[in-house]
Amino acid sequence: MTTAELRHLWYADLYRYGPAGPREFVRALVAEPGYRYTFVMRLVAYARSRDDLPHRVLALAARLYLRRLRFLFGVDLPASTEVGSGLYMNHPTGIVVHSEAVIGRDCNLSQDVTLGESNRGANKGFPTVGDGVYIGPGAKIVGAVHVGDDSAIGANCVVTKDVPPHSVVVGVPGRVISQDGAAGYVNRTDY
Repeated sequence: MTTAELRHLWYADLYRYGPAGPREFVRALVAEPGYRYTFVMRLVAYARSRDDLPHRVLALAARLYLRRLRFLFGVDLPASTEVGSGLYMNHPTGIVVHSEAVIGRDCNLSQDVTLGESNRGANKGFPTVGDGVYIGPGAKIVGAVHVGDDSAIGANCVVTKDVPPHSVVVGVPGRVISQDGAAGYVNRTDY
């Protein structure tokens, strides 16, 4: 990862929380725990991608701080997870994401969301979440399922099968109830 790519990711994530400028950046680091966690997570990924002594030291310090934030906020989203630009976590509490899961661009993760592994059966593996996806509070996406772009996963929904693009999924087990997608849930994506 280059420094320019890191800056773009930081800016895209910040823009999802509101206006993106120097003052807003400082405000978000102080007042938005989701942005703070994402900022440090991306810093760890950047520092790990470099192979010189200063970056190794930075990676160690950032990993220690990320671990502190992990326990402080109750978020388990490893820096090794592939996460697209524009991640938004408004209430980052109880979020658990497997390191092998993939999260696309402009996704919203609500509190108590789990993206977990299935160890057996037809869906053995890890979830892949497309671009512009809203995942509601308490939702669980388990196994090698693909959530299509512009989809909305309802609160406390359990998804164990693929979700087509532009779908609204609710219930246990999750079922598609409309093709309205995530319109109105995923905002500020024009960075």
